[in-house]
Amino acid sequence: MRINNVMDQLSPEMVAEFPERGMQWVKDRVETVVNETGDYVREKPTQSLFCAFAAGYILHRLPLGRVLAGLLRLLFTALKPAILIYGAAKLYRSAQEREAS
Repeated sequence: MRINNVMDQLSPEMVAEFPERGMQWVKDRVETVVNETGDYVREKPTQSLFCAFAAGYILHRLPLGRVLAGLLRLLFTALKPAILIYGAAKLYRSAQEREAS
C-alpha cells in the first residue's frame, strides 16, 4: 500500500527520469571502479598481475556453463508458481476492492 501511495504522488516526468538517473548512476560507479583499478595497477603492478592470473585461473576452472544452466532451470521452475501467486494476489485484491465498494 505504501509503495502505491508514493507512486501516485510522483509526476510522470519524475517517473520518466528514473531509468536515465539509474543509467547515469551505474555509469558513474563503473567509471569510479575503472579509475580506482587503474590507480591500483599503476601502484602495484606485480601484485595486480598475480591477482589477474589467479582470477583467470579460478574463472577458467569454474563450470560457469553448468552454473548458468542450473540457474535458468531454477528460474523457469520457480516462474510458474510465482505467476500463479501473483495472479491469485491480484484476484484477491480485486475481490477486496469490489467488496469495499
